[in-house]
Amino acid sequence: MPMPFTEVLDRQPAVAGQFYTNDPDALRLEVRGYLEGAEQKSSVHSVLTMAPHAGYYFSGAVAGATLGRANLAETVLLLGPNHTGLGKPFAVWPSGRWMFPGGALSVDTELVEHLLAQEGRLVLDTLAHQREHSLEVLVPFLAELNPDTRIVPIAVSQPDLPTLLSVGKAIGRALRAFERPVSMVVSSDMSHFVTHEMAQELDSKALDPVMALNPVAFYETVRGESISMCGVLPMTLALAAALELGASQSEITAYATSGEVNGEMRRVVGYAGLVIS
Repeated sequence: MPMPFTEVLDRQPAVAGQFYTNDPDALRLEVRGYLEGAEQKSSVHSVLTMAPHAGYYFSGAVAGATLGRANLAETVLLLGPNHTGLGKPFAVWPSGRWMFPGGALSVDTELVEHLLAQEGRLVLDTLAHQREHSLEVLVPFLAELNPDTRIVPIAVSQPDLPTLLSVGKAIGRALRAFERPVSMVVSSDMSHFVTHEMAQELDSKALDPVMALNPVAFYETVRGESISMCGVLPMTLALAAALELGASQSEITAYATSGEVNGEMRRVVGYAGLVIS
């Protein structure tokens, strides 16, 4: 299938200097420090990993403990929420590189073409990504783990459960048929702006069906309990894909709230890390 986008499209950082430092040397040192907080790297291929995307001061330790624990393939399908509301429901960045201070990761155009050929609801669209921070903040971590990592970034804003499950299953089948191994990485924070205790309670309810690898129960729990987890849509899709890929084990790598960092326990955001194999 020919690529509708013919030009190479590099993505410039949108939140460098805000969510993380724009000093290349300081950024690499900070990311390396977070990754060193991980337990020993998993010995089995990580089908799906979930990591948070707040400012590094708040969520960097959880992201590092999680991505450092994961055993990621050299090609990573990056799935995140769409905070801006711009662009298509399943927006795939088509080509080029994702830049960050001091480096870049290349988009795996072979996988882009393969995915679009297998699932017509995936659409090439840069608008959804232009001001979106959720995937950008994970790119320096992936680059530090392996500078040869190739990525396919997808922003997900489709709220319909049957559609998420259907597209997720199609992505899982497409990844299974792809010539090279691929890991999925979902970017998501957990509960927003509740007390520390409430975040722990609600986030535990959300994580239970994830640990059971049950995307329907996960989606219905998050929606039914009004849990303000921003990545519920990409995570529901990714869980459906992971089941198609034979995932059978799940592990919580880290959990924290912003209150544990800044001491403000009355209004926190929760951060969880997961590795599924």
